Amino acid sequence: MAGRRVVVVGYDAAELLDIACVTTSLISANLYGAAPLYDPRLATPGGRPITCSTGLTLQAQEPLERVVGPLDTLVVSGGIGHEAASRDRVVVAHVRRLARESRRVASVCTGAAILAAAGLLDGRRATTHWRAADVLARRHPEVVVDPEPIFIRDGHVSTSAGVTSALDLTLAFIEEDHGAEAARRVARHLVTYLQRPGNQAQMSVFTAAPPPGDGVVGRVVDHIMSSLDSDLTTAALAARAGVSERHLTRLFVRHLDRTPGRFVRRARTEAAAALLVSSPLPVAAVAARCGFGTAEALRQAFVARYGVSPSHYRSTQSSAHGG
Repeated sequence: MAGRRVVVVGYDAAELLDIACVTTSLISANLYGAAPLYDPRLATPGGRPITCSTGLTLQAQEPLERVVGPLDTLVVSGGIGHEAASRDRVVVAHVRRLARESRRVASVCTGAAILAAAGLLDGRRATTHWRAADVLARRHPEVVVDPEPIFIRDGHVSTSAGVTSALDLTLAFIEEDHGAEAARRVARHLVTYLQRPGNQAQMSVFTAAPPPGDGVVGRVVDHIMSSLDSDLTTAALAARAGVSERHLTRLFVRHLDRTPGRFVRRARTEAAAALLVSSPLPVAAVAARCGFGTAEALRQAFVARYGVSPSHYRSTQSSAHGG
C-alpha cells in the first residue's frame, strides 16, 4: 500500500467527535512526518452525507459498499445512531467483510455494538461508553464487556470508551506505527495528554455523578474528598457519621457500588495522579498529601489502578504539556 488506508465508518446520528478524534489525529501525524502517510477516509452507507448527532452534516468520501481492502485500519464510530446501525444488515455485513481485509479493527464508544453485531467481539474483552456497557453485555453475552478502561486492545481488535477516548486509542496506534516520539508530537499538537493508559477508568470519583440523596453517604464523601490525608479507615468514617461500620459499608455499596475502603483508595489514587502532572512535588510528598503512608504504598495503589508506576505516569503525562 502506498499509504496507510484507514476507513472510518459513519452513519446517520453518528457522533462527530468520534470521527474527528480519529481523522484529525492521523492527519496531524502526517504533518509530523508519518511514513507511510495515513489516508483516512469516511465511508457511509451509499456514500450519502450523514447528519451527525450534533446536527452537522458530513460529506462521505466513499460508499461503504464499494470499499475494498486491503486496509490498514477499520474504525467504526459510535453515536446515538448506533442502535439503528447495529440492526442494519447491510452496514453490519460490510463491517464484517472489511474486518477480514484489515490489519487492525477498532470501534469508538458505542460503535462496539456494531462490531458485536458483526461477531467481531465474540470471545474478546471489550469496552464501550459506560452508559452502554450493560446493554452491550446483555445483548451479546459472548463478549466479555469491561466498562472500566478507556480502551482495550484484544489481539488486532480494539474498542474504546466514550468519545474523546478515541484520541487515546489513536495515539496508541500512532505510537505502534511510528514510535513514541511521533505520538508525543501529535499529542502536543492537539494539546492533549500523551496518553492516558488504556486501563485508566472512564469515570473518576471526581467527575462521576454527585453523591446520592442519602445524607450519611453525602456527608462522608464530602469529608473524604476534603481530608484525604486524614484517618479515613471505615471505623473512623463510621464514628464520624454516627453509624456502625457495617451500616456505613452497606450504604456505600448500595449508593456508590463500592465499600468505603475502596472508595477512599480510589479517591486518593486519583488525587495523586492529578498532583503528579500538575505539581513539581516529589513522589513521597504527593503520597503524604494524598493520605498514603509511604511512596511505596502509593506505588502499589498506582500499579493496581493504572498499570504503571507514579514516576512513569508523571513522565508520560507531563510531556504532553510541553511546547
